[in-house]
Amino acid sequence: MQIIDATTPEQFRQLLAEHPRVLVDFHKDQCPGCRMLAQSLQRVAGGAAGQGTTLLRVQLEVLGEAFFRELGLRQTPTLALFRDGDERTRLPGFQSPQQIEAAIARFLA
Repeated sequence: MQIIDATTPEQFRQLLAEHPRVLVDFHKDQCPGCRMLAQSLQRVAGGAAGQGTTLLRVQLEVLGEAFFRELGLRQTPTLALFRDGDERTRLPGFQSPQQIEAAIARFLA
């Protein structure tokens, strides 16, 4: 799994257009659930389910609350799965590695 940090809204949109299978991690720095989710994502990234998928990390403190509101995000952490630039689903809150792998298989395969 390739891991990229988006630092601008333009870069976020460009990366979605460039990569066919994207798992987006919307998070913030001082969020216990976000830190727990990061551990799940590390396990998925090292496994078979993560192959061919790009993990795009988007931090609230870097891109700003206005950008998060523009996307309709209501909480962190939230995962979003994109296939060919189209959002397929969102997974709000903490997700186990098994839940993430199941979502990748269902929405990105």
